[in-house]
Amino acid sequence: MKPTDGMDPKGLIYEAYQIEEISGAECRSIFLDWALSLPEGHETAAALHHLIERYADALPDHPMSAVLRDGLTSVVSPRRRGGWRSRPRN
Repeated sequence: MKPTDGMDPKGLIYEAYQIEEISGAECRSIFLDWALSLPEGHETAAALHHLIERYADALPDHPMSAVLRDGLTSVVSPRRRGGWRSRPRN
């Protein structure tokens, strides 16, 4: 049984740490799936801090640890880039 919590609802990050010889590309793919499955209203940065404390600090050389830390440095609020709201109005 895999441990899950509100920060890793599907247990994806936990499972990534259980896979031997996982690559960085595989970790990035898992990270994307994790980010998309994070419940609405959860702050991504807080979830990443929690996961880093839980897993990455204990296994700093694991590829997922690097992905989690990279995700923390590049967390940006989404911004609308197109559509009718971005067009000039009279």
